[in-house]
Amino acid sequence: MGLGFVNHYKSKGKLFELSDGNYKTELHHPCISRNVGMLLQQYKCFGSSAASLIQRNPLFSSLDSKDVSYFKEILGEKNVVEDKERLETANTDWMHKYKGSSKLMLLPKNTQEVSQILEYCDSRRLAVVPQGGNTGLVGGSVPVFDEVIVNVGLMNKILSFDEVSGVLVCEAGCILENLATFLDTKGFIMPLDLGAKGSCHIGGNVSTNAGGLRLIRYGSLHGTVLGLEAVTANGNVLDMLGTLRKDNTGYDLKHLFIGSEGSLGIVTKVSILTQPKLSSVNLAFIACKDYLSCQKLLVEAKRNLGEILSAFEFLDNNSMDLVLNHLDGVRNPVSSSENFYILIETTGSDETNDREKLEAFLLKSLEKGLVSDGVIAQDINQASSFWRIREGITEALQKAGAVYKYDLSLPVEEIYNIVNDLRGRLGDLANVMGYGHLGDGNLHLNISAAEYNDKLLGLIEPYVYEWTSKHRGSISAEHGLGVMKANEIFYSKSPETVALMASIKKLLDPKGILNPYKVLPHSLFSN
Repeated sequence: MGLGFVNHYKSKGKLFELSDGNYKTELHHPCISRNVGMLLQQYKCFGSSAASLIQRNPLFSSLDSKDVSYFKEILGEKNVVEDKERLETANTDWMHKYKGSSKLMLLPKNTQEVSQILEYCDSRRLAVVPQGGNTGLVGGSVPVFDEVIVNVGLMNKILSFDEVSGVLVCEAGCILENLATFLDTKGFIMPLDLGAKGSCHIGGNVSTNAGGLRLIRYGSLHGTVLGLEAVTANGNVLDMLGTLRKDNTGYDLKHLFIGSEGSLGIVTKVSILTQPKLSSVNLAFIACKDYLSCQKLLVEAKRNLGEILSAFEFLDNNSMDLVLNHLDGVRNPVSSSENFYILIETTGSDETNDREKLEAFLLKSLEKGLVSDGVIAQDINQASSFWRIREGITEALQKAGAVYKYDLSLPVEEIYNIVNDLRGRLGDLANVMGYGHLGDGNLHLNISAAEYNDKLLGLIEPYVYEWTSKHRGSISAEHGLGVMKANEIFYSKSPETVALMASIKKLLDPKGILNPYKVLPHSLFSN
């Protein structure tokens, strides 16, 4: 597959062969033209497990007592963490799948301290991993080896809020739920909502371009983040903290940092456009007999609910059973057990009209045979119980044992085909389930098993990535690449594109200290 790929691009004249058998791109800028032989070699083995290929970059320095003393000087002793128990937590990801061996966590209180930390680390070539709430699912927010952890949790101030424009400016360490609570008192809401909202930080949300439940209504963070402040590897502070919705002065560089997973700089402040809180919120929990009905229901919802449609989530019966079996106090809201369940949320300003509109839509869908059963929440408590099912799947998966998680975007008509295909492939070895944001084509594919083992992983990967690439999907819809998928980027991006990404990384972080081994193939930065 890799050879065919290389020959394809050679024939198009986009790569040419060097005397040593490597390849070089025909990009005519000194920061871009580069040997990409290692990149292509990585492409040839991109089905391999990332963890099994990674070696610590020998060019990185190791922490010593002088480093620790310097950090204590600028941060104070209490904000330089060497305690083993606290480091154990900071070194381990949320799913307990990835674990680093960092001996130091730094807790800066402001942008200036972040700048001092990075300037020093860059001069010493000490690798750094930025960390927020550590709720990521691809190993992006924990060390791979002994990287210094820079946690921005103390940078949690709301700096300003304009009630006319709805623009909120805050520090990166603000917890998403705390921002939502603050905005609620002002009559506004955040444009994103996540299951991990009680722990995740807005800086991490921006750095991973988190999607969530409201994307169908308000779009991605590339549209709602108006500005940000970031610190690059050498300590330079980039003030891009604009609050304007229109600004066509040159390159809009904030987009480089949205979704870059801390590999280009540490986001320290964010300016985000929030939305007025509308008085009418309705939520329906619906049962469907098959996936085709779910697709048709989505089309009908867009046509009939229009501007008030704010969420369209789905889960399959395996996901429902998992939640019912592992979470206390949860029950199926509908009387009949079906193959699929849909949550439809509407948000508007006319309670009577909006509810009647949703009721009429459900009745019409029942008559068409798209829905077999359904119920509309009568109050906020019942609505919360509906959301508990959808948002509790990750928690239930943790309790069930080992879990292999894949965050894919696919054409809506293809989403459940991969679930069925994988069930046939794995048989009784694992429980395969699918759920996610059907409204924007995002599938959370989960494989639950008693324990992690190489045989099962070998059946899952690279099959999932190959299937997704074949059907013109993305191997990461919203979780990012982290360490889990850094070497799999070629399933979604061409070598030329990855080479250009690498040149941007080299430009902003020449020594490669920021979140190494993540996002891009690590072999590109080992020398």
